[in-house]
Amino acid sequence: MARLTPGELEVMQVLWKESPLKPAEIEARLPRPIGNAALRSVLRVLLNKGHVKRAKQGKAYFYRPTQPAHSSFRQMAQKLADVFFGGSSLDLIAGLIKSEKLSDEDIRKLQDIVRTRNDPAEAHPPGEKS
Repeated sequence: MARLTPGELEVMQVLWKESPLKPAEIEARLPRPIGNAALRSVLRVLLNKGHVKRAKQGKAYFYRPTQPAHSSFRQMAQKLADVFFGGSSLDLIAGLIKSEKLSDEDIRKLQDIVRTRNDPAEAHPPGEKS
């Protein structure tokens, strides 16, 4: 699946939280203003890239993601690992940890993640509903 631009990602974040939605409903939920024509252009690109599908109900089209947020998150994380760390997810995670200024609380959270890594009910990627 083709990668997402920042503008496309904003639209996808709205759709991952709630869908199906009409363009006007998506526009109302975006964090920044976007013109109707610009939004429809983004939706058309997302449709062509295979990130969304649409269904006509009455006169309106309703859009929904073709895959859940966690699938896109994994694909994007793997792409980062491929580009910067020779495909190693471990090296990606280590690189992120080393590049951040982590508080003691952040470190405790990371330790909790490691302890619960085998319990899928405990782990949720960013942007995904619990």
